[in-house]
Amino acid sequence: MRKIYLQLITLLTATLMWSQQDVQYTQYMYNMSVINPAYTTGTIGVYNLGALYRTQWVGVVGAPTSSNLFFHTPINEKVEIGLSYVNDNIGDIVKENNIFADFAYRLDFENKGNLSFGLKVGASFFNMDFTGLNLESGGMATDPNFAENISQANFNFGTGVYYNTEHYYVGLSIPYLLKSTHFISENGQYQNIQQPHLYLTTAYVFDLNKNLKLKPGLMAKAVEGAPISLDLTANILFQNRLELGIGYRLDDAVMGLINFGITPELRIGYAYDYTISNLDAFSSGSHEFFILYNLDSFNINKGFDKSPRFF
Repeated sequence: MRKIYLQLITLLTATLMWSQQDVQYTQYMYNMSVINPAYTTGTIGVYNLGALYRTQWVGVVGAPTSSNLFFHTPINEKVEIGLSYVNDNIGDIVKENNIFADFAYRLDFENKGNLSFGLKVGASFFNMDFTGLNLESGGMATDPNFAENISQANFNFGTGVYYNTEHYYVGLSIPYLLKSTHFISENGQYQNIQQPHLYLTTAYVFDLNKNLKLKPGLMAKAVEGAPISLDLTANILFQNRLELGIGYRLDDAVMGLINFGITPELRIGYAYDYTISNLDAFSSGSHEFFILYNLDSFNINKGFDKSPRFF
């Protein structure tokens, strides 16, 4: 019976942490449209497709996993549209699916860069399946708070702004503006409250020579009731193909990143987070994989350095 209580406490604690902080993405710069609807490439005729999978705190029972699919493309010189699907799981108990459409309006200042304003609209589907707890008879299995599974849907929307030149970008966004409350028990005794998160992203590209580029970057994330999350990264790109990077997440992890352009259209990547928080005694770290593909219908995108997402 003690084991059951410990499992439940772990579940509720993880759920509380989840409500205070969105999923961390070490390679956020390759899935920017998920966190900022204003992100644009401005390359008409190119369809940007991507997928990312993250398994967090490997070794911790019930640790989160996250996966997402995303797509975006300009439809003219000023408007870019996109679609994203994000799936988040905590063990086999908590599951959330988010489906959102993005709309961005882009202003071209020619040599002075581009400024975009974005809107994200969609819905989140939240589920808690208590059958995954495998509760023993005569114990919590009879607790009315956990007698039925929970299933809820919530409408939401977000906004963002994004500015970029050939050498740097700055983005500010709130992907989900509405606060969502998920009742984990019918009487409302246990709740999961999702607060709006504010993201700031920026990076600058230094051309060290014709074959070598350096990009230091930063992502800051703020939410009510939780400390600011800060990611610092430094990536080096060799001949527009091989990219290596290191990073530090404040009081949480040290990161290593690598990705490779298999073709001018296809890129794959991997990141590893070494945990330095108080979870380091239980976790062997976090793993993250991504794949990106640029479908060029007009054969006008000749390299990965066209977009700040890649340099």
